[in-house]
Amino acid sequence: MNTLEFTALVGAGSFVAGLLGALTGLGGGVVLVPLLALFFKVDIRYAIGASLVSVIATSSGAAAAYVKEGFSNIRIGMFLEIATTIGALAGAFLATRIPTTAIAIVFGVMLLYSAYFSRKPRLPNERNLPPNPLATRLKMNGSFPEAGGIRHYNVQNVPAGFSLMFGAGTLSGLLGIGSGAVKVLAMDQAMKIPFKVSTTTSNFMIGVTAAASAGVYLSRGYVDPGLAMPVMLGVLAGSFLGSRILVETETKWLRIIFSVVIAVLGLQMLYHGLTGKI
Repeated sequence: MNTLEFTALVGAGSFVAGLLGALTGLGGGVVLVPLLALFFKVDIRYAIGASLVSVIATSSGAAAAYVKEGFSNIRIGMFLEIATTIGALAGAFLATRIPTTAIAIVFGVMLLYSAYFSRKPRLPNERNLPPNPLATRLKMNGSFPEAGGIRHYNVQNVPAGFSLMFGAGTLSGLLGIGSGAVKVLAMDQAMKIPFKVSTTTSNFMIGVTAAASAGVYLSRGYVDPGLAMPVMLGVLAGSFLGSRILVETETKWLRIIFSVVIAVLGLQMLYHGLTGKI
């Protein structure tokens, strides 16, 4: 495979990763790291470096559209980003001191855990919860457009969500995935935020989280411009298309796409990590 063919294939794979990232709030890195490491045989640390650059591109591409459409809750995103940014710095520091096989195993376990819980739909009695005092004080409650009109929602369990976001940020720095899977689950399951709002707000947040850890990878020489450029362009194009599709897609299908994609990738990464093939 020559350089042109490699670049074209990486760009095509990155386009699909960006599309899935925008639809699910994962940021694309959850697909890119296994794709680059397993299929293209790129060292996992260089794969993570390119992934972090692409995550910033995804956030820029999809988040702008979601904010304009009224799906993303910027107030929630900026508040929770405090925890994820601190966690991202801690994770990036740990990543340079942990073997690649251990990183792959953690990655796989985290994905399988996310796949299991992401299948749970919102129960009817959880759709109209009373306002939470802390969330109300922080002005986190919001609304978003649905087929039947504007739907309002109340945010719950703010301290639990904030704690989970620190863990999400640590995973972002450690694994280079933007921690979208954990962020979506924290907002959807713990804070009872509607799934579409969770995914779109996650897309808004991941750019800041990734930027915090990308600097560490860049300073250590793990960002290769020849690899990062086609990855970034492919992901950016895919994220723009994904942001258009999400608006018209039913929530149950978004949950199915989310769980299937990360379950398959989680099994692959766990297998390669346990067998030492990465």
